[in-house]
Amino acid sequence: MKAPAPAHRLRNTAVTIALLVAVAAVVLGVWRPWAPLTPAAPVGAASASDGTDAVVIAPAPLILPEHPRILVFGDSWTYGAAATEPTLGYAYVLAELLGGETIVNGVRGSGYLKPGVDGPAFGGRIAALDPAADPDLVIIQGSINDRAQGAAGYREAVTAAWDALAALYPEATVVVLGPAPHELPVGAATARIDTDLGALAGARGWWYISPIAQDWITARNYLDIIDVDFGRKHPSTVGHRYLAEKVAAALTELREAPVTEAGESETTSEQ
Repeated sequence: MKAPAPAHRLRNTAVTIALLVAVAAVVLGVWRPWAPLTPAAPVGAASASDGTDAVVIAPAPLILPEHPRILVFGDSWTYGAAATEPTLGYAYVLAELLGGETIVNGVRGSGYLKPGVDGPAFGGRIAALDPAADPDLVIIQGSINDRAQGAAGYREAVTAAWDALAALYPEATVVVLGPAPHELPVGAATARIDTDLGALAGARGWWYISPIAQDWITARNYLDIIDVDFGRKHPSTVGHRYLAEKVAAALTELREAPVTEAGESETTSEQ
């Protein structure tokens, strides 16, 4: 009969197995190619990409006239790329849905850091806007085009652009429309942009609409909305109308948001 293994050998074997199990758990927890990245906080919420707590100012309910004048500013999605005609893009369709007028300013390929195909980055484009446009609402959309630019200087560029926009149209309400996924699963850089924009909007008391957090585009409807071939992963004409309907519905929700009494808002800070 074979003698039993010494107790210390059994203990060593148990420790080795436990370590292997722990390592495997960590690997599976960190690298899960089948799982989408956690999106940014939903409308009105904010967090910081550096892990620090972000100060959030509760936005006021959205108040618009019966026939609002809306400036929609953004990238190729705002331009109307991949629609049968650019004027069938979501920014144009939005006027019909809201019973108002949209001033569309979309430049393909542009972002807060990245110049576009037909114009400079967001900051330079904001400087060129007509100060006499006098919009009731400004929707500033995007952009996934800053994915390759990295995080360095991004928040500073956003802050400078938004400062200029607020100074140009001090009476307008600003709503930030975050990037929508052009491909799934949502990439890490796109998720970081979404998080940064949500945090910065929250710090100003601006409404933030996150198509990522609200699951506007999922595996279930992706091919119905995004033209992956001819449109190079931009919304189709049908997709643009869908986005316009989602934006219009989100704006309606903001118009119906409850008024926050003084003393009940979240922590505020100087801007």
